[in-house]
Amino acid sequence: MRKIAFSLVFSILLFCCARDACGQQKLEHASICDIKNDPAAYNHKLLEITDFVSHGFEDFTFFDPDCTVGSEIWLDYGGMVKSGTMYCCGVTADRHRPKEFKVENVSVPLVENKPFHEFDKLIQPPFKSGKYGSIVHATLVGRFFAGRIDALHAISGGGYGHMGCCSLFAIQEVKSVDGQDRNDLDYGGSFDQPEDCVYESLRPFDLTKRILKAQQEADQGQRDWVFNDPSKVAVSALAQLARINERTISKLKKKRIGQGRIVYEWKPIDRNGSYMVVVSRPYWLSFYAQNSKRVAWVVEDVFRSSCGSN
Repeated sequence: MRKIAFSLVFSILLFCCARDACGQQKLEHASICDIKNDPAAYNHKLLEITDFVSHGFEDFTFFDPDCTVGSEIWLDYGGMVKSGTMYCCGVTADRHRPKEFKVENVSVPLVENKPFHEFDKLIQPPFKSGKYGSIVHATLVGRFFAGRIDALHAISGGGYGHMGCCSLFAIQEVKSVDGQDRNDLDYGGSFDQPEDCVYESLRPFDLTKRILKAQQEADQGQRDWVFNDPSKVAVSALAQLARINERTISKLKKKRIGQGRIVYEWKPIDRNGSYMVVVSRPYWLSFYAQNSKRVAWVVEDVFRSSCGSN
């Protein structure tokens, strides 16, 4: 009789542990788009997410090309390890905490396993993109904190990260991370800007959709020159965004060449100032290409500069 009772109790315990991790909150799978569409529904939940991570100066965020609308999601490590992300205000590059990370009275541990160390190495300098940060693709487990959000699902004070910009995903475990093993792609998380002058960005609001469309059209045989003619890509975008006759744009100068990235400069003969065009083969775009080995050259930004003008 005692053996039967013990077996029954043991079976119940096993069932409970399988269902809710022995008292811990059940792990849920979610996408960045799911969370951005309804952040309050995921507040304080333990989530597993697979997506892109961008890390650099004033940036440690989740990134999903399919959903650009909604509050950004800032990332931080749980446990006693800091990410070393520099951002405003009063945050230093220190990598250690005196005690375990706690947010809104919720303690967040950290599993320091092999995938975590691989992930941490990829997002820390030296970057493949030089000083322009890093984008990696990973599966992360962590606790989500929505912050104060308004009816439009935007942060309304009380956010996390740089200038209180964002909701927060506190990383408990890195389940897996993809390597940065290609030399033809741009793994950078930020882009070149003009230096020592006043400038404005001509980057359109729907740029990500335009990039995806350019890749799709190239895959379908339309404008397939975007695979191998970055200068033509630069000229075409410059003419469209700056409203200049394409035939008048000539003698683009290569200002900088990096892995998967070329920065062009053009100075019109008949006017002061100049233009700078950043052309890239983004790493993330390889996930959307029909053939991951054939990634289009796309324009990430166009700047109009007043350098040299009166």
